[in-house]
Amino acid sequence: MGGCSGSDPDSATHAGPSVIAPGKPGEANRTMSAEDAAEQREDDNSPNAADRSYAHMMITHHAQALTLTELAQKRAQSIQVKRIAERISAAQGPEIASMKGWLSTYGKGAKDAHQHAVMPGMATDAQLAELRAAKGKAFDQLFLKLMIAHHDGAITMATDVKAQGNNIQIEEMADDVIAQQTSEIVRMRDML
Repeated sequence: MGGCSGSDPDSATHAGPSVIAPGKPGEANRTMSAEDAAEQREDDNSPNAADRSYAHMMITHHAQALTLTELAQKRAQSIQVKRIAERISAAQGPEIASMKGWLSTYGKGAKDAHQHAVMPGMATDAQLAELRAAKGKAFDQLFLKLMIAHHDGAITMATDVKAQGNNIQIEEMADDVIAQQTSEIVRMRDML
């Protein structure tokens, strides 16, 4: 309980002027050192491990979606399946470029340790082999099934980073993933 009392000697007065930070609605204002105020201001949007992990994982996740959509152009029978595949490809290619750009600024040059974690919605090697072997209606049905699961996984990842991340740009990317892929799931379910 002693740690909660504020009696930590390291948290005692800092040299320099004090800053009054307004409290949230209904809360009192706080007084903090100028150093702490500057640090808090810098940290308000600073990327954390969840943001970096999300960007790394979504690049890999989207890359698999591009692999699936390439197959659709060659093996699908349904024009609707080919069109949704084109739409997915047209959206996710630029999203990969945006995430790579974000990582070049905020990724600190090192890949996050969670990058190789199991990602929700990823097709297995066996499922990919089955899709590569399928043609026509059988391809269409399997593609839709795998892509719906893939999109559900991306939405899960985006929802998680919105809860755990700190960077507004990643949050906006996650919002885009949720909105776009939810809409595409509805379309694909209608095609099943």
